[in-house]
Amino acid sequence: MAPRRSTNKSQQRGDKYSVLLPTYNERENLPLIIWLLVKYFGDSGYDFEIIVIDDGSPDGTLQVAEQLQKIYGEDRILLRPRAKKLGLGTAYIHGIQHATGNFVIIMDADLSHHPKFIPRFIEKQKEGGYDLVSGTRYRGDGGVYGWDLRRKLISRGANFLTQVLLRPGASDLTGSFRLYKKEVLERLVERCVSKGYVFQMEMIVRARQLGYSVGEVPISFVDRVYGESKLGGNEIVSFVKGLLTLFATT
Repeated sequence: MAPRRSTNKSQQRGDKYSVLLPTYNERENLPLIIWLLVKYFGDSGYDFEIIVIDDGSPDGTLQVAEQLQKIYGEDRILLRPRAKKLGLGTAYIHGIQHATGNFVIIMDADLSHHPKFIPRFIEKQKEGGYDLVSGTRYRGDGGVYGWDLRRKLISRGANFLTQVLLRPGASDLTGSFRLYKKEVLERLVERCVSKGYVFQMEMIVRARQLGYSVGEVPISFVDRVYGESKLGGNEIVSFVKGLLTLFATT
């Protein structure tokens, strides 16, 4: 049997993976997440680029990214900053415009999404020819670590309500660790109107509407090590409003 790395290289067929990494106050997390991405892409043999989309972080995240670009090279680390915080959806639109890969991976920069799962995403996509592959915390050996009971209840409750109301055909609607065919992501982002916590959920719902195929890979989600969680009361209210809007319009 051929070594796994050689098998992966033979499967590439010119595929390239653009990782969109929106950041806001992630100077402590960014060096490690970049190192892990480079490691796991390097080990698996897939061609890649990492697009850092910093939204004017006051903690110096962009300056750290500039140093990382010098270490890993401008062909691997692309810096596409914006002047201020403009939202996740627009960050993806901005990143896609600069992506040269035919596949796009979206993930958080706070170390809650481990790059070790990316080769599994790629393998899953190739096995089924999926339009998108989503990481799931709620199937197989997936799980959540580091959350208190309140956060777990919010996440489970949000996911349960979404399953009941929208029947999306996927087990984890609020996660943000996914692999898309580039043209699929472009079309979905154009159609999505939500912002914040509900945005990822709408992406899956719209994918179902448009007939795109969705694969899932169980992942371990680990709460951020450095920095503060961005989930608060306003995000929860926005989620409920967005869920009801989707229910009424889809």
